[in-house]
Amino acid sequence: LGVRSKGKVAIAGDGQVTLGDMAMKQKAIKVRKFENEKNSVIGGFAGAAADALTLFEKFEYKLEEYDGDLKRSVVEMAKDWRTDKVLRHLEALLLVMNKKHSFIIAGDGNVIEPDGAVVAIGSGGGFALAAASAFIQTDRYTAKQIAEKSLQIAAELCIYTNDTITTLEIS
Repeated sequence: LGVRSKGKVAIAGDGQVTLGDMAMKQKAIKVRKFENEKNSVIGGFAGAAADALTLFEKFEYKLEEYDGDLKRSVVEMAKDWRTDKVLRHLEALLLVMNKKHSFIIAGDGNVIEPDGAVVAIGSGGGFALAAASAFIQTDRYTAKQIAEKSLQIAAELCIYTNDTITTLEIS
């Protein structure tokens, strides 16, 4: 779940890894920070963990190649994802954000730049998105607090989401 509020951007991910209908791991870290001299980017993934980690590496390379330009990096990553024989078979979603932009990179190579201040992917994404949308309207919480509280709610509702939450923030 990614949230943009009060000049800050936060991304939070739960720790559950499932295989079919079985929870295999409870403390996975599904979010990551990408540092660059010109730009801080945070990202998260949903889907097959090994596939997502491979995609994170490819994305980090693109971010370096295009000098921290998030938009360009996302577009180039999607092109590679769509055309590469190995990448196109990976089953994951990436959510990446910086101070100005939020993007979802889908497994088929599509790039989506959502309109709102809240972006979600994964099994519990709809629950977390709804909760975060409500919290944002109250104007009482920071981006980090909204992300954490919303994922907590999602964990109570979705069997594929747990309450072992990792949160990253940039301002």
